[in-house]
Amino acid sequence: MQRVLKVVLLLSFLTVAGPSAWANSYSEAIESFAKAGESGAFFKTAYGYAVFPTIGKAGFVVGGAHGKGRVFVNAKHVGNSTMTQLTAGFQLGGQAFSQIIFFQTEDDFKDFTSGNFEFSAQATAVAITAGVSAEANTGGGMSAGASGGSNNATTAHGGYRKGMAIFTIAKGGLMYEAVLGGQKFTYTPL
Repeated sequence: MQRVLKVVLLLSFLTVAGPSAWANSYSEAIESFAKAGESGAFFKTAYGYAVFPTIGKAGFVVGGAHGKGRVFVNAKHVGNSTMTQLTAGFQLGGQAFSQIIFFQTEDDFKDFTSGNFEFSAQATAVAITAGVSAEANTGGGMSAGASGGSNNATTAHGGYRKGMAIFTIAKGGLMYEAVLGGQKFTYTPL
């Protein structure tokens, strides 16, 4: 099973993320979320946030996703995080996306940074799109999309749920899935 996950993750990075996605920096991702409608307002009110410039996701029956991120409090980099997701079910394709998680309070930040944090399969993210409508769900569901560019991205709705607000920006790819699985995060302070 681990071998399948490694192959899926490797394929996701080679076929979907590609060199252009790797070139995206943390500051570019933060700027994209800051300019994208509703998600921009969260920078003013959130206690902190975790940003993942590129998460690669791929699947063929068994799927996975992985990305590296940084955690900020008061716009100061305080630690690093990784996101890993393993899914099983009907799925085919690959995609790359950016993700940001806002923490409403210090307690919510502490929950995330306490060790191995996991979103349940019911946790949802608001998909920020530029020219294509989509809905993202960390636990699976039908999803497909591409972003025409993060500079003109907009959000449709969103808010805190259990102290966290999650937004994604599609970077490319196409994926059909009806799967179960949540996202797991690790945190390492600086």
